[in-house]
Amino acid sequence: MPKNVLGELEHQVLLATLRLGDDAYSSTIVLELERVTGRDVAPAAVYIALRRLEEGGFTESELRAPGGGGRARRYFRITESGLALMRESRRRYVALWDGVESVLEPGSSG
Repeated sequence: MPKNVLGELEHQVLLATLRLGDDAYSSTIVLELERVTGRDVAPAAVYIALRRLEEGGFTESELRAPGGGGRARRYFRITESGLALMRESRRRYVALWDGVESVLEPGSSG
């Protein structure tokens, strides 16, 4: 993955990770994406995206054992590089959306 370009799923995974904060692990990320997008999300696709994001330096992870026993979970957080990338990505999307809202209004002929 180029250092400054994200695919749609990677973008969504980063956004879900930001939204979830300290509770961002693969299963909660999948559930958050499904809740927000209203679509089924393949857990395997999220695992792959998380691995790519970590390899790219946009996230980092830590394995934590649950307090009451059970399997350890890998929790993710956004790195400074990931935050910078998201800020730039947001800036680009805002620039692209600038001026098209009126075209999308109901009753607009474009």
